[in-house]
Amino acid sequence: MPAAFVAAGLSEAATLTVIEDVNPDGRAAGTRGNANGVDVNRNFPARNFDSTIPESGGEPLSQPESRALVDTIDRVHPDLILVAHSWRGRQFINFDGPARQIAEQFSMTSGLPVEESSSFAPTPGSFGSYAGRDRGMAVLTIEVLRGTDPTVVWASLEEALLQAIRG
Repeated sequence: MPAAFVAAGLSEAATLTVIEDVNPDGRAAGTRGNANGVDVNRNFPARNFDSTIPESGGEPLSQPESRALVDTIDRVHPDLILVAHSWRGRQFINFDGPARQIAEQFSMTSGLPVEESSSFAPTPGSFGSYAGRDRGMAVLTIEVLRGTDPTVVWASLEEALLQAIRG
């Protein structure tokens, strides 16, 4: 994405911060959990954090990955956070915080449907709950089919992603 960002002339208009992999241990192991067995996306200090869920890590920000992500957003103060996840069986986008209009435009450009975060699964302690709902940041999450070649994903979503960044 950084090369396309520059090619689209966006480097003068916006700052792009890329975190390639928030959970490298989980990706390497093929699991949602990190090396400690904690689902990093349930380890944020959201109002809906649930310490009774074993995968949450027991307390918010108990994992280095979630702390690093919070430290990054505190340092960068992003206007828009784009998140890519893999999903089993379908592709869609969802949003948290003040990102409805961005999600609807992304949907029109990409052809992916918009689904409310709360409509498909509870998200206690999730990044979207924390950054979007609690802190009021625009968070757009793109759910792609698990196992899809990233170059195929990029080719199908490039214009929608660049348009979202343009604002």
